[in-house]
Amino acid sequence: MKYSILFLLLTSFFILFSCSSDEAEEENRGRGGYTPTVEVIETVIGSLPLEERLTGVVRARSQSDIYPEITAPVREIMVSSGEQVTQGQPLVRLRDNEARERLIQAEAGLRISDAQVRQAEANVQRLQARLSRVEALSVRNLESELDVEQLQAEVESAKAALELTKAQRSQAESILEERKTELGNTIIKSPIDGYVGTRAVEVGQLVTPSTRIFEVGDTRRMHIRISLTERMLSYIATGQTVNISSAAFGGEVIQTELTRISPFLNPVTNSTEAEIELDNPDGLLRSGMFVTVDVLYGESDQAVLVPNNSLFTNPNDGRRGVYVADRGGLSEIDLGDESRSSIIGPTGVDFVPVNVIAQGREVSGVTGIEAGDLVVTIGQNLLASGREEARVRVIAWERILELQQLQNRDLLDMIRQKLAEQNGIMPDA
Repeated sequence: MKYSILFLLLTSFFILFSCSSDEAEEENRGRGGYTPTVEVIETVIGSLPLEERLTGVVRARSQSDIYPEITAPVREIMVSSGEQVTQGQPLVRLRDNEARERLIQAEAGLRISDAQVRQAEANVQRLQARLSRVEALSVRNLESELDVEQLQAEVESAKAALELTKAQRSQAESILEERKTELGNTIIKSPIDGYVGTRAVEVGQLVTPSTRIFEVGDTRRMHIRISLTERMLSYIATGQTVNISSAAFGGEVIQTELTRISPFLNPVTNSTEAEIELDNPDGLLRSGMFVTVDVLYGESDQAVLVPNNSLFTNPNDGRRGVYVADRGGLSEIDLGDESRSSIIGPTGVDFVPVNVIAQGREVSGVTGIEAGDLVVTIGQNLLASGREEARVRVIAWERILELQQLQNRDLLDMIRQKLAEQNGIMPDA
């Protein structure tokens, strides 16, 4: 983790005010020079969790925009943004006068078709009965063959007319169903159980099938989408642990697993989309927000571990390294808990270039120094001018990791409080 110049300056001031005393300053001036006070930590051997930090976009489950199916003015809005809704619950009612009139016309058309079908069926039955009588008389030579053939043709024509009226009835029935659907579309309903997001219409507004009127989604369960490059697919897989954080959460981190990865790469960006699905009982996640997603995909090899803020770029030659305090010059050093709050020294301090082989959010694994070395974590800028000695205070790992997580505002508040204490002024609540 890279820290700003403001962080270094603020923490340096904090060290000066918290770690120095008036007597120590007088003693340093008596020796004819100023010896800065810094904080150091004892390095250890260990491995780091390997992680890939990505940015994710949050969406609610089944989140979708709601559009009307017809063009009509808005007559009534039944819900507001933020309200919980159930599947099938009415959201908006559109003006339905025209739809009702068309439905009445369609119902009348279907009744006419029913009557025409019954009329055609009766005509077929009448002609078939007459044909039967003529055929019986024809057997006794009381009717001519020509009369029989004419009646047979009339029966076939009547049957064709019946089929036509039945088809017209089916058409009228279909139109009636369509008109019922149109009338039903004047009531816009929620497709899911969830919450109403953005309301984009007002009463009286004319809406069309391209007008977005609502956004609805189930915020009880959220989806977080991240992009993975082709290179990441070689070591990131579903089921791996992910840590989700955001400034909106404060210091809270949500830990879950990577749910799914799309098998298709975008041919332009050579990336694919992965998704994290998780419950949202406390409402920390909000649709549309950006979150930081750390995908933990393994552990590094064993290395010397140092806090990230101990890494320093030498302004003289641009080399990256750490300042190491000489343990030999600290005869009174005791790494017990009691001595960690005392300032000791002075002792020699050297800048040692290092190679970072693995870097986490708060700790890095490096080569170039040994386990047990005393590495400066706060106050490097006081040594950058070429000072070769410093007074040191050995602090615990927990303390420096806590400082690394502080925001600049927190550090300013600490300095302001320390100044007030030294001047005998009670800090503002």
